[in-house]
Amino acid sequence: MMHAFPCGTLPLDFVGTCRARRNEVPVEKLAAPGQLDAWFVESGMFDTVPGADATDLDVAVDLREAIYALVASRLDGQPMPTRAIAEVNRHAAGLPVTLRLHPSGATRTGSVAQGLAALAREAVEILGGDDAALLRECARPECTQVYLDRSRGYRREWCAMRTCGNRVKAATYRARQHGGAGS
Repeated sequence: MMHAFPCGTLPLDFVGTCRARRNEVPVEKLAAPGQLDAWFVESGMFDTVPGADATDLDVAVDLREAIYALVASRLDGQPMPTRAIAEVNRHAAGLPVTLRLHPSGATRTGSVAQGLAALAREAVEILGGDDAALLRECARPECTQVYLDRSRGYRREWCAMRTCGNRVKAATYRARQHGGAGS
């Protein structure tokens, strides 16, 4: 697998395709059209690659950044940027993913535009509904992944325990051991 899906919501996992946003050079996981195709299939949104090209990739990155701008404004308690709202709304009005029933099951297919429309619609539901209050950013300083905190007591700190949570806990343990060694 080329991509990670720690959030449990596709729009927020899509935002996470640009990692370590605070670094001088963030890690771009959508650097080529094939990586966008892979994201759609690995996420389960499509059963077959949509056939992205360079223009599709540019449009997808623009939508991703618009969703991130809206999430960041919600996290900071600031008004949502009108340009980002317009971008997300424009995509949300697009055609849905194509579902087809076959004797052997069902398939999910579509164009990049259809996939982006589905992401935008779900982003609208998150940002415009009660779930917006559950938005959090991972507490690991190097990570900028956002997620919905549905944990008991709303105390989730990391985008994923198996990655960021383990790294933070291991670093804390090493720091305690290193500090105790000199005593």
